[in-house]
Amino acid sequence: MANIISLLGAGSGLDTANLVSQLVEAERAPTQNRLDSKQETLQAQISAYGTLKSAMSGFQDVISPLANNDTFNARSVAFPDTDVITPNSLAAGAQTGTYQIEVVDVARAQSLAMGATADQNAAIGATGELSIQFGQWSYNVADEPDSFQVNDDRAALSIEVDASDSLQSIAEKINASDSGIQASVLRVDDQYQLMLTAPSGADNALQISASDASLADFEFTAANFSGVTETQQASDAELKVNGLSVKRDSNTIDDVIAGFDFTLNKSSAGEKITFSVDADKAVAEQAIRDFVEAYNTLYETAGNLTGYSTDEDNNTVKGDLSTDATAKTVMRQLRSMIGATVPGIESGFTALANLGIRTELDGTLSINETEFESALSGNFELVETLFARKTSSSNSYVEVGVGTRASSTVAGSYDVLITQDPAKGLVGGNSVTATGFDAGSDAFVPSLDTSPGDYSFKIKVNGTESDTISLTGTYSTVEELRAELQSLINGDAKLAGARAAVDVSYDSGTDAFTFTSRDYGSSSKVSFSLAGADIGQLGIDTALTGTAGKDVAGTINGVAGFGAGEVLLPDLSSGAYGLNLSISPGAAAQGAFEIGFSRGFAGGMNNLINEFLASSGPIASRETSLNDRLDDISDDREDLDRRIEKYEARLSAQFLAMEQIISSLNSTGDSLEGILDRLPYTAKD
Repeated sequence: MANIISLLGAGSGLDTANLVSQLVEAERAPTQNRLDSKQETLQAQISAYGTLKSAMSGFQDVISPLANNDTFNARSVAFPDTDVITPNSLAAGAQTGTYQIEVVDVARAQSLAMGATADQNAAIGATGELSIQFGQWSYNVADEPDSFQVNDDRAALSIEVDASDSLQSIAEKINASDSGIQASVLRVDDQYQLMLTAPSGADNALQISASDASLADFEFTAANFSGVTETQQASDAELKVNGLSVKRDSNTIDDVIAGFDFTLNKSSAGEKITFSVDADKAVAEQAIRDFVEAYNTLYETAGNLTGYSTDEDNNTVKGDLSTDATAKTVMRQLRSMIGATVPGIESGFTALANLGIRTELDGTLSINETEFESALSGNFELVETLFARKTSSSNSYVEVGVGTRASSTVAGSYDVLITQDPAKGLVGGNSVTATGFDAGSDAFVPSLDTSPGDYSFKIKVNGTESDTISLTGTYSTVEELRAELQSLINGDAKLAGARAAVDVSYDSGTDAFTFTSRDYGSSSKVSFSLAGADIGQLGIDTALTGTAGKDVAGTINGVAGFGAGEVLLPDLSSGAYGLNLSISPGAAAQGAFEIGFSRGFAGGMNNLINEFLASSGPIASRETSLNDRLDDISDDREDLDRRIEKYEARLSAQFLAMEQIISSLNSTGDSLEGILDRLPYTAKD
């Protein structure tokens, strides 16, 4: 092309190269301008959508707290300056009131020192099993351990000791058990000792028994404690709350005043600390005011994008999305929700207008202060229901929960009928026949010593079989034996690993133990797979026939739900899908009942914005469409370049042909010049 252009003008003397360039530019300009204008418009629309998304996201940040019930249950506490108690946290919904606390004593943890050796890493040469149980010690007049009451709420712990184990490795095994016991090796003078610190509280002290004589120095039982030094006895914290005596096993207390967590630092008998927990409505009030302001900001931003606005020079400016149907539809849906009643609320405050929040003629929101203050002071619970999520059940045996699919749940009320209560699997033992057992007093006279006999068994819970469990203690009452059985079973490593546990109960009417799984459902089963020669005296036998648990069954709006244990889930096609119903035994006897669900105004608005901003939402789809059109413009530019290149080549070729003709004519003219003078026989003047 360059060679052709260089030849242009050679014959005619005209600047035909510039002429070709101008003709090419004239051909390109209309299409180029159209594509530039189209690209500029599309880029402006994409940028405008970015602004709209940012505004919506900011609005969502403001409205999200109103969807949280905690906002309407905020609390404040006026706590005095004291070193006796440290307030840790105050939860939303904490029990309001004025309280007076006196710390009589603090909780202490039992500490035991044992196994003195010159080298903490040297093998102690002992083998066997250390069985550690939690419970409460009573002491004799010499302050020596006398009797032990097992804490059946805490699983027993078994530590296998190998000949190669040192004090340090034993400590590591205990710490790895996650039992709450803190094990460490301390140097005292020239000796190292294993120090065990139990969880605090009188009922969390330790009883340690060994399966082999080589571990005798680690035993802490009523019969053998000589090798162990008890450096601190366990005790409970004792305090008085508004004059009522309260005991707890920990100095960090979170269940005396609901929602208020505090720590006892020291005892201070006689000193009374007074404080108040009050509802803090100002948090919700400010959140509502922030919502109104944020909505007005969003409305103004969206209005400038989808409509017309005025610039600094008072000129009317057309919004970049003024002709965009998607953007207008999105804002129309938001405006529609502002004025609509909230789905799922059938009485009380059902719309923003009930709070004095009005829509002005220009589309913004305003607050009627008189109505607003009246609603907050007189009907605060209704304000919470209006904004935040609420579930309800007319059956006291049924609790309605919200699952991860609640975004698709249809707000409203649903009729429910429980046709089968959930049940736990269990196995009932035979009557206790051990020698000395007095059924009338539920005691053993004399005490039942299980160490000489074979009181071993294996139990299978929810499909998981335990290791061999053995009774080796001495028991004076059935309660001591029951607590021991429950503690040993739930302390089994295999069962604990499978999260399988049982509750052991005793029926004085049948003089028999019952072993009940802690799980509901058809997979909940209990049986015995091994019974030692003597365990039958306690009613345990492999021939015992257990009763399997049951999954709950029922219908929601007449459609069968899916029962799993004690949880009933609505059918996938149900509008209630996303809710989960936790059913307690006794629900079926109540007959048909009703549950309700509302995500509240803020929850609904938050859900709507999530849909708008989702990767598959209308805004993302529109942005994809705009970007696709931008890509099309790039393709159109490439087509234009190819077409113009061909057009330029064609013009250049045409002008070159013209130049060649002119050049040929010029050559012919030059050769004809003076030809008459050279012709023969030509007369001249």
